[in-house]
Amino acid sequence: TRLAYAWELSGYVAGEGILFMQEPLYAGQGRASVSVAAQPQVYHQFANGSSVTFTGFARLDSADPHRSHLDIRELNYLYRRPEFELRVGIGKVFWGATEFAHLVDIVNQTDLVEDIDGEEKLGQPMIQFVIPAEWGRVDLIMMPYFRPRTFPSKSGRLRPALYVDPDVVIYESIEGRNRWDFVARYSRSIGPCDFGIYIFNGTDRQPWLFPTTNKAGQEVLGSFYQEITQIGLDMQYATGNWLWKLEALYKEGFFEGHMAATGGLEYTWVNAASTGSDVGLILECAYDELGDRAQSIYNHDLMLGIRLGLNDPASTYLLAGWIQDLKCHSQILTLEASRRFGSHWRLSADLWSFLHAGADDIIYGIRNDDFLRVQLAYCF
Repeated sequence: TRLAYAWELSGYVAGEGILFMQEPLYAGQGRASVSVAAQPQVYHQFANGSSVTFTGFARLDSADPHRSHLDIRELNYLYRRPEFELRVGIGKVFWGATEFAHLVDIVNQTDLVEDIDGEEKLGQPMIQFVIPAEWGRVDLIMMPYFRPRTFPSKSGRLRPALYVDPDVVIYESIEGRNRWDFVARYSRSIGPCDFGIYIFNGTDRQPWLFPTTNKAGQEVLGSFYQEITQIGLDMQYATGNWLWKLEALYKEGFFEGHMAATGGLEYTWVNAASTGSDVGLILECAYDELGDRAQSIYNHDLMLGIRLGLNDPASTYLLAGWIQDLKCHSQILTLEASRRFGSHWRLSADLWSFLHAGADDIIYGIRNDDFLRVQLAYCF
């Protein structure tokens, strides 16, 4: 009989309000929305080190029916031995090093209705086999089911002029969403340098959007998911107060093969001016060989950021960012802030302002969607 440790319950329940600063460009859109969200997590560890994890997510939104959704972020069993680890179920895996764009993060699909920055991810069915050793770590992941990206609905903000119809989806693979994807990654820390390199074969998480007509005769954007082979590299090197970062990939598939990279540096003043606070300055550049044909805003951009951590009991945090397109001259200002109140409450705010959007830039369709989002969460 296996002994078990107590079940642990954590997570949050949150109320959120979003205010858009300008009138919408497209019919049916509004100026504001409110929503409630919950993300409970249950964790249980057995005496032999194995564990079970469940993380659910739900949101009910007043303005965008696509943003009202349920998802299982995690539901898996981890079997752990000194020589290997085996995780089976729905999981989340993050790979990356840079601050603004995570090019090499390939396992989980982006939950774009949750946040425009691409940080939120859908749970991915997977079988993950890990070999941890002194000479490095090997991850082998098999994914039997593909999850398409979420997009705002016709009435939602932060969408292109033609909304992305979730019912108009084409897969290059004849197996569609049931195609098995595979990735193998090797990672290691050598002194101050951490790096990882992988090869992925499967359905691309980034869809190609194309104009078409749906069954109702409406002009919409459809999604095409190509089969790709992708090689990815992430690396960071720490020396003193400096942190150097790099992410790079080469992707080959139905469309022409191309490379993309983002990288830069971060300098942190620890205990700045004897205040107990840490101040970090971030400089990153992004390049995509496809240029204006890339399906990402990070194709020829310069990103600047400043991070402030007060290191106080309330975990007060602020991150300000500036994204400058070096070709289309588009400019984006971002602000993120959060602070805890007592042991359970957390207040956070996000601001995105599209100061200038070139007519050839991918953000031109959301040029009027400057917004302020405020969230109050009860954490347990």
